[in-house]
Amino acid sequence: MVLRTKSNRGVRLTRFELEVMEQLWKLGRASVRELLETLPAKKQPAYTTVQTIVRRLEEKGAVSQVRKIGNAHIYEPLVSRQAAYRRLVTEFLDLFGGSARPIMAHLAEAGQLSLEDVQELERLIAAPGREEFE
Repeated sequence: MVLRTKSNRGVRLTRFELEVMEQLWKLGRASVRELLETLPAKKQPAYTTVQTIVRRLEEKGAVSQVRKIGNAHIYEPLVSRQAAYRRLVTEFLDLFGGSARPIMAHLAEAGQLSLEDVQELERLIAAPGREEFE
C-alpha cells in the first residue's frame, strides 16, 4: 500500500534516488540487498551506497521500514511514482517560467511528440474531474 499525504507529496529526489525508488515501486517491498540486485549490473553500486540512499529516502519521508527479517530491514515506498514524477516535471517547467510550450515545441521538432500523444493530452485536458491529475 502506498500512502499519499501532503507531507510526502513534495519530496525532492535525486536521479539515483529515483532509480532506487523505481525498483522499490516495481517490487512493492524490498530489502537493500534486493534493491541492489535489481539495479543494472553494468553500473551497480556498492551495497553500502544503496543502503545510504535508502536511509536518505527514509529521512525524506519517501520510504518507510515496515519490518525486519533477521538482519534485513524491509522498506516500502511512501511516495507514489506519479507524485515523484509530478514534482520533477513541475521543477523542470519552472526553468521555463512554468510554460510547457518550449518543451512541447522541442519534442515536436525532435519527432518525440506524436499525434497520438497530442490527442491523449487533449483528452486529459478535456476530461471531467481533471483535478485528479493535478
